[in-house]
Amino acid sequence: MITGPSGVGKSSIVSQARLRSGAVFSVSATTRKPRPGEQDKEDYFFIDSSTFRNMVDAGEMLEWAEVFGEYYGTPARPVRQAVDRGESIILEIDVQGAVQVARKLPDATFILIAPPSMDALKSRLTGRGSETPRQIDKRLGEAESELRLAGESGIYQHKVINDDLDAAIEKVVAVINQE
Repeated sequence: MITGPSGVGKSSIVSQARLRSGAVFSVSATTRKPRPGEQDKEDYFFIDSSTFRNMVDAGEMLEWAEVFGEYYGTPARPVRQAVDRGESIILEIDVQGAVQVARKLPDATFILIAPPSMDALKSRLTGRGSETPRQIDKRLGEAESELRLAGESGIYQHKVINDDLDAAIEKVVAVINQE
């Protein structure tokens, strides 16, 4: 499980870690609209709220949460199939989801990606150009809560500070290969 607050660089790290480690990527489901360049069934399963809720009710989600008014979750079947095949599978999820997964898959490895500072995180979020100042402030508040929950949860075996992207990627790849 690779987690961390919005804007910390999870997607960039996961993308490269997958290529360098050969791990399989778990595609999450979401009800939000695709961002430019995102592909259905590759970056996310983009589904409507009704379909998502039906999957939750049927027990088909390994974890799920409502984040910023949209649903995000991990379909359980592909994860269990990859584990049964002996493959390393990467889940890129939020801290709430990781806590849920820890209850169901206690032997999983948990990696927290953290920003070097909240100022650095604010700069990254602003640089994306995809959120309003109000949305950025909300994400920063959520980031502080997520980092606090991550520390309190006791589930993380590894913490990687993303102050240098290449170094952070190498640290994550080393963890994947070690596990």
